[in-house]
Amino acid sequence: MRAARLLPAALLSVTAFAVEPASLEEAVAAGRLSINARLRYEGVTQAGLRDANALTLRARLGYTTAAFRGWRAMAELENITAADGDAYSQAGLNAGAAGRASVGDPETTELNQAFLSYQRGGAIVSAGRQRLVLDNARFIGEGTWRQNQQTFDAITAQDRSFARTTLTYAYLNRIHRTVGDRHPQGNWASSSHLFNAAYAGLTAGTLAGYSYLIDLPGSRANSCATFGASFSGSAVISGDVRLLHRLEIARQTDHGSSPLSYSAGYHSLELGLGVPAGSLAVGQERLGADRTAAFRTPIATLHAFNGWADVFTTTPAAGLRDDYARASVNLPAAVTLNVIFHRFTLDRTGARAGDEWNAQLIRKFGAAWAAMVKWADFRRDAATFSNVRKLWFQLEFTR
Repeated sequence: MRAARLLPAALLSVTAFAVEPASLEEAVAAGRLSINARLRYEGVTQAGLRDANALTLRARLGYTTAAFRGWRAMAELENITAADGDAYSQAGLNAGAAGRASVGDPETTELNQAFLSYQRGGAIVSAGRQRLVLDNARFIGEGTWRQNQQTFDAITAQDRSFARTTLTYAYLNRIHRTVGDRHPQGNWASSSHLFNAAYAGLTAGTLAGYSYLIDLPGSRANSCATFGASFSGSAVISGDVRLLHRLEIARQTDHGSSPLSYSAGYHSLELGLGVPAGSLAVGQERLGADRTAAFRTPIATLHAFNGWADVFTTTPAAGLRDDYARASVNLPAAVTLNVIFHRFTLDRTGARAGDEWNAQLIRKFGAAWAAMVKWADFRRDAATFSNVRKLWFQLEFTR
């Protein structure tokens, strides 16, 4: 994954026009329509709760103008509809599903993105509601797994004038979270500054450094300052065999309106081998804790880390260590199989938290369609957590 990706992705994905429009009207008329539809079933079995069965349809419709004298505009609407809204707890919003397991896909209709951008040479600035992903989305991400995407009211600037170097700055004014506008915690006021610099000119990978100064007056305990660096990529060992690697270290303290006083460390270590038939990797991610608080990731893409059962979307007070092994296999008929095993330990105490198995099958059909079956099974070793099993079936169309 590229070390720094400044989204709005819809802007970056629009191909260059052969001839720039001669007027603003032509720029609007020559724009591109984007469509995404995702039908998903998510079944959840969780100890102590009734089963959840969420059949939801996510639809997005967006329009991006052509560039006119470096300016471009984009707007995107998003709707999530459920076949039976009370067959699952919509993040606690629906009383009719009391006692059921939660699925974080509440029904909603929202303005997902609306921004104006200006590009000159290798620099681009955008202002408005937009997607934003930095590095591997571990600290700053769009929560792309959930049906409702996380977006940001922000001013972002990115410069690629220097060879193989990407410099990114973003000021976040408000975070529109995946639980939706109807949820009491669906929108967070923010006064956050994000800095990221990445250099992709090294033979074995990309070196990145960052400082994320997150101040959330609407969720004060999640205000934090994170400083860190990562090195990730691959290197040829022999023929088609590649060494895959990622090393990241970070330090986090309280910041801004936080009522806490803490300091916690983070590291991620991963090594693997890649061949045309697939890959195999082992790694450890550690979110540390002192005696006051644990390392937190309030505006990250969470589902991709620490198990698909989503037991640890909030870091336990004693921190978390995730030792894992991951395999990916390219099967016949263009099917990809991914299998991951996690062993979770509380970082500060060393107590076992539980184990989790994840498995996923993906098949793409042309450029627009993709089908997926996915499974997660978390088994606890500590009474403070619940056994959780999840199953997904998904069909997605993107144009």
